[in-house]
Amino acid sequence: MLNKHGNIQNFLGCDSDYANAQIVLFGAPYDATTSNRPGARFAPAAMRGESYALETYSPYIDKDLEADVAVYDAGDLELYGRSPTVVLDMIEQATAEILSDNKTPIMIGGEHLVTLGAIRAAYKKYPDLHIIHFDAHTDLRQDYLGEELSHATVIRRCHDLIGDNKIFQVGVRSGTKEEFEWRKTHLAQTLEHFIGKPVYFTLDLDVLDPSTMSGTGTPEAGGMTFNDLLNDILHLQKFNVIGCDIVELAPNYDTSGVSTATACKILRELILTIGGTQNG
Repeated sequence: MLNKHGNIQNFLGCDSDYANAQIVLFGAPYDATTSNRPGARFAPAAMRGESYALETYSPYIDKDLEADVAVYDAGDLELYGRSPTVVLDMIEQATAEILSDNKTPIMIGGEHLVTLGAIRAAYKKYPDLHIIHFDAHTDLRQDYLGEELSHATVIRRCHDLIGDNKIFQVGVRSGTKEEFEWRKTHLAQTLEHFIGKPVYFTLDLDVLDPSTMSGTGTPEAGGMTFNDLLNDILHLQKFNVIGCDIVELAPNYDTSGVSTATACKILRELILTIGGTQNG
């Protein structure tokens, strides 16, 4: 059940009450299907704590979390120890509740499978849903080790719902040959027809190069810089973004704290950017 009555610790500047919030932030601390290094379940708590090293003001977009967008932090869903099916149902229910109240959900994972729960809710409200997916990995396997619900299959499961030419991937540089061949004929090759459509944005932080983001479960060399990603996030202002998530930070693998600090800054920019994109 979504917490609408306040949270002990909020992400910096996200202290609106629920009724007045435009955006609702919530955590999905789950990593039970992680295939390499677990630990993404610790990301929401780590990001809330680290966020207080940031300023609420973004010089990149000239907006402030305290003045320019009303965000309610609902805290974390209680997902630990539950099966993937139950976890996805809980995330779908929470996301659907936010959407039904005409607010924009932003979810902090957790591993990437959590995205599927949010997509299920978004698709029910927006049957013409499109997805922009930033990731080092294709996540397009039909199954992984016999399991169809996995962080390695999440985008394939999303495609099962929304269909061909409605998913656009950025930063992908790892996957099986079959995945790369499949995506040529099933995923969108350009973003031209995404303009004016309801868009869900999902950001796997391993899209960044490990020199920037070492604190992730499956680091993959050759990725984006922070400035690359920031510029792409700012371009989301062109789209009608109805929900988004940021996933796969595993903070314990970067004891310097740089990965968590970077994730917090990205989330600040994402909130401020998404805060001005919705067209209903």
